[in-house]
Amino acid sequence: MARAATAAALLLLPLVVVVVAAAEAAAEMGYGGGERGRRLGRHCGGGGASTQCTNLKAAPAPSPSPAAMALAPAPAPATAGSADQFRGQARLPRFAAPRRYELRLRPDLDACVFTGDASVVVDVSAPTRFLVLNAADLAVDRASIRFQGLAPTEVSLFEDDEILVLEFDGELPLGEGVLAMDFNGILNDQMRGFYRSKYEYKGETKNMAVTQFEAVDARRCFPCWDEPSFKAKFKLTLEVPSELVALSNMPVACETIAGPIKTIHYEESPLMSTYLVAIVVGLFDYVEGVTSEGNKVRVYTQVGKSNQGKFALDVGVKSLNLYKEFFDTPYPLPKLDMVAIPDFTNGAMENYGLVTYREIYLFFDEQSSSASTKQNVAITVAHELAHQWFGNLVTMEWWTHLWLNEGFATWMSYLAVDSFFPEWNIWTQFLDSTTSALKLDSLAESHPIEVEIHHASEIDSIFDSISYDKGASVIRMLQSYLGAERFQKALASYIKKYAYSNAKTEDLWAVLEEVSGEPVKNLMTTWTKKQGYPVISVKLKGHDVELEQDQFLLDGSSDSGMWIVPITLGCNSHDMQKRFLLKHKFSDIKGINSQYDDQDRQNSGNFWIKLNIDETGFYRVKYDDELTTALRNALRMKKLSLMDKIGRHKHNMAQLVSITIYSDLVTGNTIIAGIVEDAHALSIAGKQTLSSLLHLLCTCREEDDFSVLSHINSVTSSVAKISVDATPDLAGEIKQLFIKLLLPTAEKLGWDPKNSESHLDAMLRPVLLVGLVQLGHDKTISEGVRRFQIFFDDRNTSLLPLDTRRAAYLSVMHNVSSTSRSGYDALLKIYRESTEVEERLNVLGILSSCQDKDIVLESLNFIFTDEVRNQDAYLVLRSVIFEARETAWSWLKENWDRITKTFAASAILSDYVKSIVTLFTSKEKEAEISQFFATRTKPGFKRALKQSLENVRISARWVDGIRGEAELAQTVHDLLIKL
Repeated sequence: MARAATAAALLLLPLVVVVVAAAEAAAEMGYGGGERGRRLGRHCGGGGASTQCTNLKAAPAPSPSPAAMALAPAPAPATAGSADQFRGQARLPRFAAPRRYELRLRPDLDACVFTGDASVVVDVSAPTRFLVLNAADLAVDRASIRFQGLAPTEVSLFEDDEILVLEFDGELPLGEGVLAMDFNGILNDQMRGFYRSKYEYKGETKNMAVTQFEAVDARRCFPCWDEPSFKAKFKLTLEVPSELVALSNMPVACETIAGPIKTIHYEESPLMSTYLVAIVVGLFDYVEGVTSEGNKVRVYTQVGKSNQGKFALDVGVKSLNLYKEFFDTPYPLPKLDMVAIPDFTNGAMENYGLVTYREIYLFFDEQSSSASTKQNVAITVAHELAHQWFGNLVTMEWWTHLWLNEGFATWMSYLAVDSFFPEWNIWTQFLDSTTSALKLDSLAESHPIEVEIHHASEIDSIFDSISYDKGASVIRMLQSYLGAERFQKALASYIKKYAYSNAKTEDLWAVLEEVSGEPVKNLMTTWTKKQGYPVISVKLKGHDVELEQDQFLLDGSSDSGMWIVPITLGCNSHDMQKRFLLKHKFSDIKGINSQYDDQDRQNSGNFWIKLNIDETGFYRVKYDDELTTALRNALRMKKLSLMDKIGRHKHNMAQLVSITIYSDLVTGNTIIAGIVEDAHALSIAGKQTLSSLLHLLCTCREEDDFSVLSHINSVTSSVAKISVDATPDLAGEIKQLFIKLLLPTAEKLGWDPKNSESHLDAMLRPVLLVGLVQLGHDKTISEGVRRFQIFFDDRNTSLLPLDTRRAAYLSVMHNVSSTSRSGYDALLKIYRESTEVEERLNVLGILSSCQDKDIVLESLNFIFTDEVRNQDAYLVLRSVIFEARETAWSWLKENWDRITKTFAASAILSDYVKSIVTLFTSKEKEAEISQFFATRTKPGFKRALKQSLENVRISARWVDGIRGEAELAQTVHDLLIKL
């Protein structure tokens, strides 16, 4: 076959040794040559070399428990047939598994290549003539391959499947044997596998070598069994230039210097999956702390920026201390390093003992960073360190169970940050995560939390809001139902039972059932295995309330899906709540409002019914007309704005550490935000009118809470955009209505921070200012331009701190055109001169916010220059406004081949598709886009494309529904007068 023949040619390439000094040192130590007869467990040494060794002991690495071992299916023998029998399989065969890797890597940061050799202890558990493992983008030296001294008779690399098949003459001996081989590869610029990242040092551009292996890219660094269930121990050796810092998962055991090259031997790791192996080589400064258990924690930054790592270090140390108590299990490794990487696809990656971050998610400067950056750094660090237990110590058995990693880490990060910064009321912001998941999961093209993965290329597409935010939301819902203490004890039991091994969703349910005594599996199965979620319709019938559940879909269609739904219901008071499970399609609640007559219900504002009172339920609520009016009256008369603390308490888990295991400040403000989000979704789906949504929004004019106004701002932005297409004659008046809604609180906060203001006020100010600029509020735009001009002349002015710069930059872009581009050029000058990551991202995120075609095209083409890192390019696309969407779409079509070549990562391509496609609102455009991508779709962004096209159809349907509202114009006019 053509592909196999091409692959075979690669395999015949000789091993290219690019670091001569390092290779010579390796040869002296017995590492060179295909017939070298490798042995595991070498000691440090080398003639004439300077050697520094430590006597640190490797961390203990228990074997998997019997319960965990039962996860693995019985291996099937493979003694006949050819290598072709392994093609097209979702997973590797189980007849052989790695137990221990010894890896030596030699990166050349000038030539951007690397060489390596691997010795892997492999356990052959069933009769076979084959060894099948993963490899991609590697040239393997065929002559070097040996298993227990045996050379393979056939070596096949199947590029599409990314597998390396070694075929031997006869059956391999059962039990453990050593597989050895040499290989080489390229330090690529795709931010995956073993890749290069660029940074500036003393005015010179330098390369660092970095790994990013999740989900399936360890195979791009070394041949391996690249699946999470193939856990093994790792012993790494690196040969790098002497002046560089080289980090890996474990502490350094021994370091040998031979001229310009140093050889670093690291301690052996505990059992871990390949996607968690990590290497970073470059120049760094660091700050250091220590946990209560004596674990050393460091934050590594570019030289001269270590001060910006202090906040992350503080959060990191506190997180490790908290999680040790919460899971009743110590952090398993001797050290934890956190490293800022200039070029990085993800926000961060939880590699065992060596967590890597995009700089914006690790750096914080008290003098110059924004409040939102501080919060994002705290949440991101807490998220990644939660993975050290939920993901690294206990790992999902297969990517179908990704949510066990990401959902729990997301939920745990809020728990931790609330404990560290209770004044942030972070649980009130958790509604953002729930809302994000509800939006995605109301698409027909969504997917279940547990999704079957049939090929490695499909995995990237499930790193989305379903795995993260829906996963976290259903965890929060389950915790609310079971109770905080029972839930915590069950999680601690789960971690202990499956430590150093793998688990499935069902294993978690079994432990929760055992500890809580509740039928958790029966309750939760539909939430993880079934796509979507319910909308609960609430109808008032006399003194009774009737509930009905159906699946909620944004396209307005109906599905009679059934879930077991934990319901919380409040009637007239936050304190008077009912909690129960809705197990059927219908349910009646008798006599819930018997003390109120019809007059009270209609006018007093004292009567209201609210489902999902604590906003922990993952469902939408649709009220009948009478209950909708009652809620509006209660909102208007401020009956829902009183604080109600539910379930907040401290639990002393150890004599020296008291941590908050459950802190959920449920406020009337959170309830209001939930009502607004439900009404918005129901309007899009055609279940309620836009007029009804506008009435609801206008009852919130005097709200000043961050959680309420941030959601209101999001909804008003959505409605303002759709009105441009749906009701162009009314679009201006609708924007004026929204300006009146946001302006009172914006004026109260002003542009300048106040010494006494809260963290949430500091977060709210830029939200409102940006919202007003986007709505076209002349006074805000003028003030933004004025402050920008002062800032441009004096970068040290206090008139434009980072919190409000985005609003000022957008104000400048509002007036930019190809014939009046001074403001645009000034922004580019700021971008080029700034060394601060947050500042540069601020500028990138507004460059396309302009109607002028030439400016938009110039901004979009800017991403192809060396001035924009690949990881940041999507920001330019996300800033394209409605009025420039045709320009952006034409650009995307004309440059698609270049884009796919330049930005190979699936996540980046998905961002490109979503950013531009979802701007459209017509079926005709949906057909045009579908036709263009018909021959250009790849598995990595296929799901994102389908979801984006569905969103276009949904928007088109919403447009039609709005156009059919005869009373909309009168509603807008009346509300404008009232406000």
